[in-house]
Amino acid sequence: MRRRDREVSDPAKIREIIAACHCCRLGFADGGKIYIVPLNFGYQEEDGQRTFFFHSAPEGRKIDLIEKTHYAGFELDAHYQLNPADTACAHSARFQSVIGFGRVEFVREEDAKVAALRCIMRHNTGREDWAFSPQAVQNVAVFRLDVEEISAKAVSY
Repeated sequence: MRRRDREVSDPAKIREIIAACHCCRLGFADGGKIYIVPLNFGYQEEDGQRTFFFHSAPEGRKIDLIEKTHYAGFELDAHYQLNPADTACAHSARFQSVIGFGRVEFVREEDAKVAALRCIMRHNTGREDWAFSPQAVQNVAVFRLDVEEISAKAVSY
């Protein structure tokens, strides 16, 4: 990170930023181009491993790219606020962001899919006591991104 004064390295603060986010953008390499898709997500840390969970239709471009590459970059941001100024170049912004990359794998076992879906619902609703029909679980693709590299930044003026 170029601006070390903006780096967030405290794991608790990184968790706070992630908790404040409602959208995680995944970026996939696709034949020399980049494909970025915004998704809702769940997040957990277990035994030092940071993991994001996602759900999706079981077919489509991102599914094809996961099967092909098994890697994605990610970006989350929160608390954006414009700091206006009298001149264009003097404008600035405050925000918090988290970026990184990791290995992506499908979650195929039914109990693990349900746990991942509950994690997603917990992040988005604050509740995890959701029930999922076997048919719904069977018809949804669930995948996880195990974080290999992460960095966070907070900008305030």
